[in-house]
Amino acid sequence: MSDFHTLDDGDFAGKRVLLRVDLNVPVKDGKVTDATRIERVVPTIRELSDDGAKVILLAHFDRPKGERNPAMSLKPIAKAVEAELGRKVGFAEDCIGEPAREAVGAMADGDVLLLENTRFHKGEEKNDPDFTRALAENGDVYVNDAFSAAHRAHASTEGLAHLLPAYAGRAMQAELEALEKGLGKPAKPVVAIVGGAKVSTKIDLLTNLTHKVDALVIGGGMANTFLAARGTNVGKSLCEHDLAGTAKQIMIEAAEAGCALILPADAVVAKELKAGAATETVAIDHVPADAMILDAGPKTVKAVNQWIDRAATIVWNGPLGAFEVEPFDRATVEAARDAARRTKEGKLVSVAGGGDTVAALNHAGVAEDFTYVSTAGGAFLEWMEGKALPGVEVLKA
Repeated sequence: MSDFHTLDDGDFAGKRVLLRVDLNVPVKDGKVTDATRIERVVPTIRELSDDGAKVILLAHFDRPKGERNPAMSLKPIAKAVEAELGRKVGFAEDCIGEPAREAVGAMADGDVLLLENTRFHKGEEKNDPDFTRALAENGDVYVNDAFSAAHRAHASTEGLAHLLPAYAGRAMQAELEALEKGLGKPAKPVVAIVGGAKVSTKIDLLTNLTHKVDALVIGGGMANTFLAARGTNVGKSLCEHDLAGTAKQIMIEAAEAGCALILPADAVVAKELKAGAATETVAIDHVPADAMILDAGPKTVKAVNQWIDRAATIVWNGPLGAFEVEPFDRATVEAARDAARRTKEGKLVSVAGGGDTVAALNHAGVAEDFTYVSTAGGAFLEWMEGKALPGVEVLKA
């Protein structure tokens, strides 16, 4: 991407590179249970190390609120990074001051060192200039490979780029290039699929998308709020009745922008959300008063897949039903498989993101087949909402 300096634009041999990575991974009993985020940053670490840089990893872990909390130390993560990287990773007991200075001073070219949790200092989240300068003392160059933290203007995600020559790492570069294809300069027609439980968390997202896409598919619990606003009886379904006005406004904006708004035409309903519950498939205006809508029905899936088959680009955030419980995963799985098939045939650019979306695509067995799946929750959502991300803006050349 011409807008950003990438690793192709720098010479890192012999340089101390402060590399911001996302190592905020799930840990149980001192063991990392999902190394996806580590896997994403390994190529950048390896490339810099092979180029003869001293690679100094900056990361946060959990929310220690500016206090040193041993339960939130990055020390156990160093071993997990070492395992994925296949080479030794040192560890320093602090990210600034004497412990960091000594550890960095002892590095040879090509060495990799992880510094302790940046959030052990209040200055990190405040983007405090003194703290940022203390971080910058240990580096000659700054590389940001943590898109998932790019929506926050913290010292290690934004501040450092003002003090040192700044570059996007390979994972950041891949993310930005994929997002550009998704909504920046997408091939048309563009279809957005937005699901999940609540409209309240995605108002900005839906409003932005109505002006950017040709069709907007709304599924999951949030579809019920739109159906109810339209006067459809949704029984005991999850529904934010107080947001009827907002839902109507979004429908009006979609109509004015020429964006087709696709809501469920039929639904799979049950009296309780549990595996093996008795279900029935009903037209959307025949939902029993004592039942809940828990998935989109086959007619709806057919309509969604017709839009996917027509699209050149799809962006996806949130499942179409309560996919964690079978059989309410069917709509999400079938639509995801259709998008994956079209992507493999080279007919579709498919960009997806958000925690429950990644889980749903993994459940459908198609995460690998999408053009790009973002592991960044908040940052991906804010990007889809059309907001500028501080950690990205500051990398612009």
